[in-house]
Amino acid sequence: MFVGIDLGSRTVKMAVWDGERLVDHKIVESGFEPHRQAEKMVAGVKASVIIATGYGRHLAAEYFADHVITEIKAHGLGIYHQFPDCTTIVDVGGQDSKVIALNARGKVSNFQMNDKCAAGTGRFLEIMAGSLAYDLAEFGQAALKADKEVPINSMCTVFAESEVISMKNRGVPREHIARAVHASVADRLSGMLARLGYGEEIAFSGGVARNPCMVQMLQEKLPETRMIVPELPDLTGAWGAALHGANY
Repeated sequence: MFVGIDLGSRTVKMAVWDGERLVDHKIVESGFEPHRQAEKMVAGVKASVIIATGYGRHLAAEYFADHVITEIKAHGLGIYHQFPDCTTIVDVGGQDSKVIALNARGKVSNFQMNDKCAAGTGRFLEIMAGSLAYDLAEFGQAALKADKEVPINSMCTVFAESEVISMKNRGVPREHIARAVHASVADRLSGMLARLGYGEEIAFSGGVARNPCMVQMLQEKLPETRMIVPELPDLTGAWGAALHGANY
């Protein structure tokens, strides 16, 4: 068995690959010590090799992992395995967002990251949802129901939250604000893609890919492409790490 473990800022993901299929997977909250969470997850697995990726990969290597790879490489491997003709990836996680270009053989040829602030990330959406008194799970659905959006001028999380509070106090319907928040993230992601370049298909990975409004709005920004969402988008990195382990 080949185990991939993705120690992210919000969750820890594990994927177990037997060489032919994904036989097990788990997702848990990262907690204060994500490497301890990860160690518990792999404890009962008879693994030939354990490959770690994500923010906590080097700490995992100190305690139990055999090798580490970057998140970018892991997501490239995970998407290429599932969609071998797709050459562009958008990965939106808790604390950063990435756009990744693959060549015809599935190797990473270029990438861009937004890792200097929370704007355009899952954390940004989480903070905005809380400010609007939405659960994160219902945030995207509420935004889809809105028939209009209002402009949010700042992508800085602190200033954007102030704008949201001001809008609430002016009586702007919260679903309109929710849609505007999603539109601002879609604008940022589409801008990153425009700078990198993209193919006819774009795979959307990471936990934010489970947000239906985010997927729809990014598709609307890029009408000439087809957005693809994996069945388990938040597991892409862990799966890619496990696939790397099979060839380690």
